[in-house]
Amino acid sequence: MIRHAYSALFYLLVPFLLLRMLWRSRLAPEYRKRLLERFGLINTSELDPAKDRVWVHAVSVGEVLAAAPVIERLLSDYPLYQVVVTTTTPTGSERVQSLFGNRVLHVYAPWDLPGSCARFVNLMRPKLLIIMETELWPNMIHHAVLQGAQVLLANARLSERSARGYTRIESLTAAMLGQLACVACQTQADGDRFHKLGLPLSHLRVTGSIKYDIHIDEGLKASSRVLRQQLAADTRPVLVAASTHPGEESQILAAFAELRQHFTHSLLVIVPRHPERFEAVFKQCEEARWSVQRRTQASVIDAHTDILLGDTMGELLLLLSTADVALIGGSLVPHGGHNVLEAAVWGVPVITGPHMFNFADISERMVKAGAMLQLSDSRSLSHELSELLQDQHRLQQMSLACQQVLKENRGAREQLLRIIDELLSAVSR
Repeated sequence: MIRHAYSALFYLLVPFLLLRMLWRSRLAPEYRKRLLERFGLINTSELDPAKDRVWVHAVSVGEVLAAAPVIERLLSDYPLYQVVVTTTTPTGSERVQSLFGNRVLHVYAPWDLPGSCARFVNLMRPKLLIIMETELWPNMIHHAVLQGAQVLLANARLSERSARGYTRIESLTAAMLGQLACVACQTQADGDRFHKLGLPLSHLRVTGSIKYDIHIDEGLKASSRVLRQQLAADTRPVLVAASTHPGEESQILAAFAELRQHFTHSLLVIVPRHPERFEAVFKQCEEARWSVQRRTQASVIDAHTDILLGDTMGELLLLLSTADVALIGGSLVPHGGHNVLEAAVWGVPVITGPHMFNFADISERMVKAGAMLQLSDSRSLSHELSELLQDQHRLQQMSLACQQVLKENRGAREQLLRIIDELLSAVSR
């Protein structure tokens, strides 16, 4: 069987995975902690023997945030189930613990080895496995189904690029998709690609993206008002560069230098995607001779501060609320972009680079509505930023368009929750 060949290859890769973890732990020590969990070895004392379990797998921060309202509903509506949340990254782990504490059982997901997955699933015995977006792991799915779990791929997306990759292992992909109880897709195009790879049409639902159902509570609004006052955001332009990746900061700093020729008191808030890069980006800003403050250390942000480094976890949504324009990272380099709706929910106009293939449908809707400007060439970044900030009417129109896009596309979360209700009803009969 091809899954056995895949598993054999994965076993051969384990030493390299461990070395990669140790290498990454030089800057992020959390990567070398709790390694036994990667092999499905967990502390069983936290398992509630009186409850069945729902397992939610959310690979990192973005997926955790998307899943958070669903997890909250599971906790409130299904008190007889213990909710288990797995991630693969330390940043995702931090978000789960910050949002839910001991209300859920959190561990790292096992690597996709047959022994590790079988061990983990035999301990958990989940009735339902909810996988966020496109974390398709053959052994994880196989052993969950073997144990009797229903498997739901939620808020699923599949780019053309990813679909081409799956076609290279077509028989493994088709077998894996055939084991899914349901795939709740963001768009019909995503659904068509899943079907072409082998997903039965009867297991496909097109629900839209739950990212549109983002909500700002009153506590966050109050924090935003305080932060905007601290940054003097009402008296000078603020550009927030969110979730930046290597190779992007140099482009952003160069564009900011040109922007400063027209907007001399403007402030750049730069938020690297990964915390292990905070120090390097801080030094890069200093070497470019900017006056830079860290969010974790800044007591006073005044007119002499050029750049605020967002070196905290879980504050991106708050920092975006201070922006006149938000530049979304992962798009100036071919990473695929990040969630533009975290800016749009505040009515903040968005600008991105050309590489938004992981958010193609959302980007298309935002651009079509006039809420977002997607550059065809990142070299035009400084010019476009300057043009935007000089046109207050256009900024206001883009802000209104942001709110309209969200309003027109909400509702996916409720559809997803109805599917979860159906699947849990089926397994509880």
